Amino acid sequence: MQALLTLLQTAGHDDFRDARGPMGFSQRQAGGKFTADEAQAFIDQLEQAEHEGTPVVATRQVKKRSKVAESLEAVPTEVLAAELQSRGWVVLEP
Repeated sequence: MQALLTLLQTAGHDDFRDARGPMGFSQRQAGGKFTADEAQAFIDQLEQAEHEGTPVVATRQVKKRSKVAESLEAVPTEVLAAELQSRGWVVLEP
């Protein structure tokens, strides 16, 4: 397990959970639980990528903001708060 974690960190991941998406780990694997065969397969994959000179690099996914969220950037905070209050929400300043 330590060898796999070391290779993942070399590839730019913080831990198993961080590598879940890019490496295709299941939820169980993201928690650090692998069978011996699974761990060896991922170790082989990472070592092969390094040997070929194409190391696996962490690709962090950036969450895209919706068009609605982007359009709300132009609306003054006071107007947003007033609209939410008119819909029954309780609004407090941070």
